[in-house]
Order: sequence, then structure tokens, then C-alpha cells
Amino acid sequence: MFFAEIIAGLHAVISLRYNFSQSSRTLGQAMSKLRVLVLVRDGHVPPRSLEGVSDSEMDPWKAEFDVCETLRRLGHEVLPLGVYDDLAPIRKALHDFQPDLTFMMLEEFHGVVTYDFAVISYLELMQQPYTGCNPRGLLLTKDKALSKKVLTYHRIPTPRFTVFPVGRTVHRPKKLSFPLFVKSTVEDASYGIAQASIVHTDEALAERVKFIHEKTNDDAIAEQYIEGRELYVGVLGNTRLRTFPAWEMNFGSMPEDLARIATSRVKWDRKYQEKHQITTHAAKDLDVATQDRISKLCKRVYRALSMSGYGRMDLRMTEQGEIYVIEANANPNIEFGEDLAESAESVGIAYEALLQRILNLGLNYKAAWMTV
Repeated sequence: MFFAEIIAGLHAVISLRYNFSQSSRTLGQAMSKLRVLVLVRDGHVPPRSLEGVSDSEMDPWKAEFDVCETLRRLGHEVLPLGVYDDLAPIRKALHDFQPDLTFMMLEEFHGVVTYDFAVISYLELMQQPYTGCNPRGLLLTKDKALSKKVLTYHRIPTPRFTVFPVGRTVHRPKKLSFPLFVKSTVEDASYGIAQASIVHTDEALAERVKFIHEKTNDDAIAEQYIEGRELYVGVLGNTRLRTFPAWEMNFGSMPEDLARIATSRVKWDRKYQEKHQITTHAAKDLDVATQDRISKLCKRVYRALSMSGYGRMDLRMTEQGEIYVIEANANPNIEFGEDLAESAESVGIAYEALLQRILNLGLNYKAAWMTV
């Protein structure tokens, strides 16, 4: 679900979100109370109440608010901690608060999106249980080129690609034919993605690669553009995995001459979403065999990339039924009303139950220090 849909029902969400069913209350009473340290980006520590907070003010830390408030409603003691470029506050919180586990919502460190794996590595060095993906899985999934190499080795279908390092001349390999999709090798959340990301000539390719280099200061990756349906599949687990029903992006009334891709505008511009009725919803018309094929494929990706906790797979399915893995996302957005939470709820896993399962997976994950 995108922001336009979320905000439309905001007041109902605030009043009803945590009016748990009897089964949810039983769950909260039956489980042990935990001390949970929640790591968030500096400046994204959510308030205890939404009173007097505007929609635009809430946007940057909505996921953090949903997680912290839900954990409190489940009976846990929660300490959100803002982090930017210093590990000392984490060390102090581990010493003073003595958390049973840390809920990882930090997506970068010192502004570098690939450094989240280093923070998790630090938690492992401190022998602290945590939620979400382990360091190896984070490292592999954050590097799109590296993850695609691993998937290719395992013969998992993913578009052909090449990487253009910063400062190198752009030469397209003959194996890559147009159209191509150009993006950063490490950025996520559609950063730097626009209609111009789809290129049809060598001149346009060189221009877009240069744009990515200058905008992100990172290497660019160009992959074969796959025309088809855009699907998102949530995966939950450490060793025993469960997939949720595929969610699909509906591009609504976007002009026919525009590529059906999740640009930054499609993903984050509320007015644009409302204008073109862009939504996400349960994928329709998928027969049982296709659903089973998607589920097995996503589990293969999850294991190949050493993921744990929870993740989301971004797929493309052609008219002929071919399925390609575009990206694997460790620790994806789990705010209330977003795709992963919605797909879990569609099979009877309420938001509070989803977060409790994520906590349990964090507590049960066998890190290396536990085996020494």
C-alpha cells in the first residue's frame, strides 16, 4: 500500500490499529516481556503520540513509530535509539538498558547505505541478539552486482547485466541488447530511478550512467529491461522459510508510452499516485502452479544470499510466464499498511503477530558466537 492509501485511512488506523482481537491479547499475555532496543536513524526517533503531528512530519519515521508502538502494546519495554556515525551510544545502551535483543531499523551508518551490515556485525561482536538479516546476507543483498553474480552461479533467473565503475569509459558488452535499465549498484527505495533509467541507445546509456555516477557517487549497473508484471514477495524465517502471497504494483492510468517501473515518483509522490490510481495489491490471476513456482524461487534466492529474519523479493513476470529476480531486499519496510505487512495479514497474520514472529526469529537465530 502506498502513502496515498495509508493517509486516506490515517485517523481510522490511529484509533483502530491497536484495538487487538481477543487472540492478539492472549498472545501478548502469554509471551514474556522483553527489553527491546530499537536502532533507528538519527532524527527518526518517533514520538510517543501522534497528537499534533502532521502527515508530512510523520512520513520520515512512520515505520519506526509503528514498530515501537506495536511492541509496547504487546507488553515489551522499548528504547528507540537514534544513530548516525558513532557506535558509542549503542554500546552504552547495551550496557545500561541490557536489552534482550535489538530491533534493527537502521538502514545506513555515516550516510553509507552498505554499512548496515557493519552495525549488525558489531552487535554480533557484542553477543547481542537482533532482528532481521545477518551481516553476510546484508552485504550480499545491498550490492546488486554481487548478488546477481551469486544468483547467476546458482542458475536463478535474473536479467543479464554489466557494471560501469565510476571513472571508467562506458562500453556496452555485445551480449547486452536494448532496452536497458540503469541504476545504482547499492542505493534502494528507487533512489535515482526515473523514466530516463530505461535507455534505448548507447548515447542514452552513457548519459544515464554518468547521471548515476554523479548523483550517487557509486558504480552504475545496467541490466536487461524485462517487460512484465512487477511482483513483490515477502519471506519470513531463518532455516524454515515461509513466503507470503505475491503483491503486485498496479500502475493504474499511467500513459501507455511510459515504462511500468517503480520510479522515485511512482513510489513516493502522493499526488502522482492519486492522479494515476497507482496502488499495490494482492497479485490476481496466478494459478496454484505459478504461486508454488514463485514461492520456491524466492526461497532459493533467500538461501543463496544467506538471508535470515525477513526479506522481500522483487520479481518480474513476462506474458509468457517467465519469472526473473530483479532484487532481494533484506530488512524491507515493515510499517503498518505496507506491502509486506499487508501480504502477511492476507493470510491471517496480523501486524502485531508479524512483529512478534520477527522478534522470535531474532532470538532464535544462531549467530557464530553462540556456537563457540
